[in-house]
Amino acid sequence: MDNKSWFKSAKFGMMIHWGLYSLLAGEWEGKRMPLIGEWIQSYFRIPNKQYHRLAEVFNPILYNPEEWVHLAKAAGMQYMVVTSKHHDGFALYRSKVDSFNIYDSTPFKRDVISELAEACYKHGLKLGLYYSQDLDWSDPNGGGYRDGHTNGGVMSWTNDWDFPDNDKKDYSICFENKIKPQVQELLTNFKDLCLIWFDTPKTISPEQSQELYDMVKHYQPNCLVNSRIGNGMGDYKSLGDNEIPDRFMSEGLFESPATLNDTWGYKSFDNNWKSPEKVLSIKKHLNERGINYLLNVGPDYLGRIPAPAQEILHMVGMAEA
Repeated sequence: MDNKSWFKSAKFGMMIHWGLYSLLAGEWEGKRMPLIGEWIQSYFRIPNKQYHRLAEVFNPILYNPEEWVHLAKAAGMQYMVVTSKHHDGFALYRSKVDSFNIYDSTPFKRDVISELAEACYKHGLKLGLYYSQDLDWSDPNGGGYRDGHTNGGVMSWTNDWDFPDNDKKDYSICFENKIKPQVQELLTNFKDLCLIWFDTPKTISPEQSQELYDMVKHYQPNCLVNSRIGNGMGDYKSLGDNEIPDRFMSEGLFESPATLNDTWGYKSFDNNWKSPEKVLSIKKHLNERGINYLLNVGPDYLGRIPAPAQEILHMVGMAEA
């Protein structure tokens, strides 16, 4: 079965947002953020000098990739998509391009993506990788500088707290020096990826989107690319976050990325969990309309998927069995 046929029949997948933001768990200097936890650096405008120091204490000793894979399979999920690099620029694999990664910058000294890839292969779960190809707050030329602020004007797309002069930023420098070589690393380090999940195409040009797309197909011809690569490209359509349309999708491939509570990255105080019945209802609604349900969990700073999320997903799997 080719990847497009497989994707259309997959119906249910697990998304995982995990990184340094999981350490903060939605809080900074005595304040809690009201929005999605993985954006905490932008919300509180935390300087890289301070934020990057979180890597010195990021030591998720309870991370067990097989437990993550077993949970996904128990829920009836067919694939997993994990953040190899989010907007903060921190990579969950050992990157030779940039030392701001979990192996070189933390006491953990393990390649999370490599271990997860092995666990997925061992247990027959397909693996996809999320990669933020436009926004990168650790890079002075990271994208998003043409678009101001998001979420009610309270969070900047670009890092304009460390690098305030947006007029002098040039995304092509970041693209050439970090984005392209890291995407190449992902495609050559991790074989048989089912998809690359790009995000937030705010600045990327049509030529740059095409270059990334061609690179994916060069190294892994069967690897699908989502529409958030930008500029109308991609093998399948990523709907908006938590978008649950009523219309039926008859032509093409579609996926709705969604949260199990109200955040993607871990927030210790977000307990607004969807019930197993709600998850099953959304899944049924989406699947009947030809849309895959990519349901997110945010592991904590020790590498644990929160207990309520585990319980919900186990109950979903039992109901579907």
